[in-house]
Amino acid sequence: MRTVLGAMLLACLPAVLLAQAPAPEGSSGEAGTRAAAGRFGQSVREFLGLGPAPDSAAAKRGAPIYAANCAFCHGPLARGAEGPSLVYSELVLKDEHGATLEEFLESGRPEKGMPAFATLSDEQRKDVAEFLHQQIEDVANRGTYQVKNILLGDPKKGATYVAAHCLGCHSVTGDLTGLGAKWRPVDVQRYWIMPPRTGAGRAITATVRSPQATWQGRVQQIDDFRIVLSQDSGESVVIARDPGVAVELHDPLAPHVAMVGNIADSDMINVTAYLETLK
Repeated sequence: MRTVLGAMLLACLPAVLLAQAPAPEGSSGEAGTRAAAGRFGQSVREFLGLGPAPDSAAAKRGAPIYAANCAFCHGPLARGAEGPSLVYSELVLKDEHGATLEEFLESGRPEKGMPAFATLSDEQRKDVAEFLHQQIEDVANRGTYQVKNILLGDPKKGATYVAAHCLGCHSVTGDLTGLGAKWRPVDVQRYWIMPPRTGAGRAITATVRSPQATWQGRVQQIDDFRIVLSQDSGESVVIARDPGVAVELHDPLAPHVAMVGNIADSDMINVTAYLETLK
């Protein structure tokens, strides 16, 4: 069951699970990045049914062996060429540390054009197996991906952008203080461009007026037919959007929403570089 689930989900789940895990509270730098990526990567691996993590040292040893013996048929990264892709192979997916693949590679499958690699040692065949598992990891488990070299911008230009576009709502001596010490650069960039809705005062609220009454609250659901508000009392109210019902939405993140579609890449990396200096 594990291998079937893995084969089915490899192509469709990475985009859903792409988000980088934030660093633990109070942690920063490379150690925090590795810790967060490790925890998130393991949880994704378990969800996808990928089995144990590949041995990176063995995979590195297996790379040149694979290149010399397998790449001409299955492609340089096992994504397929004249032969099939191996990252979706059930035989590879169900293998653990070469327990199955080592024997398979020794005998091959000559009747289907797969040669035997009996001249390779047991350890070499296991290293090839780990190389294949590493390719699956790279394709399927984005949770282990680490964003590096993100601080490429000009902090002075970033400060100019912030002064022109951001200080109407934010303050360098207030809510922006200490961002560089609190978050990793990748989190600084993600959060300043589009802060999460879970923060205080960031939810979309609405004022709904009808001839009979007026309601205010946090928007739980809205469509062409109704709007559902969560009121301060904790109660929810469902209001039909009949003729004569006016809905006024209030989005505290509207400036960020508008900015996302228009900001230049250069401004983005410059602002990130500047905010990282706010220790």
